[in-house]
Amino acid sequence: MSSPGHLTPRTAGLLLIPPVLWAGNAVVGRLVNESIPPITLNFLRWLLAFILLLPLAWPVLRPRSELWGYWKRFALLGLLAVGTYNSFQYLALQTSTPINVTLVASSTPIFMLLMGTVFFGQRATARQWVGAALSILGVLLVLSRGDWNTLVQVRLVIGDIYVLCATTAWAWYSWLLSQPKDPPSIRANWAQYLLSQMAFGLVWSGGFAWVEWAVQPREMVWSAGLVAALVFVAIGPSLLAYRSWGLGVQRVGPSTAAFFANLTPLFAALLSSVMLGELPRIYHLLAFMLIVGGIVVSSSRRPVN
Repeated sequence: MSSPGHLTPRTAGLLLIPPVLWAGNAVVGRLVNESIPPITLNFLRWLLAFILLLPLAWPVLRPRSELWGYWKRFALLGLLAVGTYNSFQYLALQTSTPINVTLVASSTPIFMLLMGTVFFGQRATARQWVGAALSILGVLLVLSRGDWNTLVQVRLVIGDIYVLCATTAWAWYSWLLSQPKDPPSIRANWAQYLLSQMAFGLVWSGGFAWVEWAVQPREMVWSAGLVAALVFVAIGPSLLAYRSWGLGVQRVGPSTAAFFANLTPLFAALLSSVMLGELPRIYHLLAFMLIVGGIVVSSSRRPVN
């Protein structure tokens, strides 16, 4: 395998596409929250994405495909990435803002560090713990909305709980991806690898959507705007972002690419200002600096003096 190359303008462009689309996903989820139930939105998003990707990757679903020998792993990947992560994110956007949601989500590497230490036997260095503390401080700043009394008095909105659940699910998913136990032929084909996760994820998300309608039925308000939103979240954040990210990581490696993922809250702030009229506050900037600073510190390879 060749070593990661230099960051060229073309590669930078590829790596800028995912955070813009991920930020757009959060803003759109907020825009349509009164038109469609959140878990139903997640199910329809991935159903449409599945239909669009099927012509490129359908052989992976054949009866003799290697996929079925690994169905338990792909069922878990589908549960975390398709069934729960975006469901929790859309649920969070019912009461929280896109800026808050994407800021907390940007702390995923720190959640991975904590999860690796507790559940996977990973030994963290002193530098990593310092970075974790900085990032967690940034997350708490977001959750408190700049008012520490909010945390002391436990006055969090339900969206805060959902976004923490979403980030935990994505951290677990990322840990599983870092341990390549998939068939090499499937993992090497981005379309087949994604479709394999979608196939099982749709079963989970479809079941969750059924529960949502059974427990709290809610009428969907169809409009051209809602249809456009569904098309966007199915094509942009689900397919284009995934493919662009994969190509970018292949060219420059995950460490450089991770910097671009941290730009998602900034794009969310810009899009929220334009489309929702939700201006970022000072505590958002401070939280962003703490979270990104913590990730930079924890990922540094220099020894602690």
